[in-house]
Amino acid sequence: GITLPIMVMNIDETTFEAIVHHNLEPEIFSVHILRAFEHYLKINDIEQYPVHLKIDTGMHRLGFEEKDIPDLGDLVANNPFIRVKSMFSHLAASDEESKDDFTFLQYEIFQRCTKAIEKRVGYSFLKHIANTSAISRLPQLQMDMVRLGIGLYGIDSNEKMQVQLQNVSVLKTTISQIKHIPAGETVGYGRNGKIDQDSTIATVRLGYADGYPRSLGNGKGKMLVAGKLAPVIGNVCMDMIMLDITGIDDVTEGDDVIVFEENPSLSMLAAWADTIPYEMMTGISQRVKRVYFEE
Repeated sequence: GITLPIMVMNIDETTFEAIVHHNLEPEIFSVHILRAFEHYLKINDIEQYPVHLKIDTGMHRLGFEEKDIPDLGDLVANNPFIRVKSMFSHLAASDEESKDDFTFLQYEIFQRCTKAIEKRVGYSFLKHIANTSAISRLPQLQMDMVRLGIGLYGIDSNEKMQVQLQNVSVLKTTISQIKHIPAGETVGYGRNGKIDQDSTIATVRLGYADGYPRSLGNGKGKMLVAGKLAPVIGNVCMDMIMLDITGIDDVTEGDDVIVFEENPSLSMLAAWADTIPYEMMTGISQRVKRVYFEE
């Protein structure tokens, strides 16, 4: 039921058949991939197939470099099998003001490349380079389109923009069991969770197999229980985590526990784990149930 164009990134030759069958639009990032896809279209008698050209302006991940542009122009000009739908590049440090000189250099390189290819093919196409950080920080780089990534989830490294965004995702679990543990006992693997005073411990249904980093064990991570933050005690287990809920009233087995929402936020959780929100979100495993709400 999806009719909008869908770009497929980082393709290889084994994906060509599925791409064409489902009317997907591939990112072309090298001469090898371009020639291989052109050959596939030719033998299947397909013409004017939409493609997106990826330009490497300094990220040095995927894409044609500026020195490749003359050869790229030769390959796409008057090519009956493909039609350039867009050209795009990716900014390496658009969230860091101290590196804006490099960001603008990338933009200049990208402009030279797109102008050269447009001149060779004889028609215009979409151009885009701005990611989430650049959309707000550097509006002059917006061009024909922008690519809102993690911003869709209410996350932006720009503090001024962050206060204008709302979090759209919640990760929560429930309490499996509550125990009262006397002082001198330990909790979890390696006996790393030491009980210094009589404590109340809640075991929740979540672990590193679900995407909760093991590095957040032993007090580094916290979850919201009955409106109060409860620290992780002991090591994070594969499927379970123990929380110290001592002093938190009105907690019963089966209650919801908030892993991230507004407090703690996804950014807070990432900071505790010494990583970035991207890794936290993509690390949530497929066995975690997803529930979608549409307004």
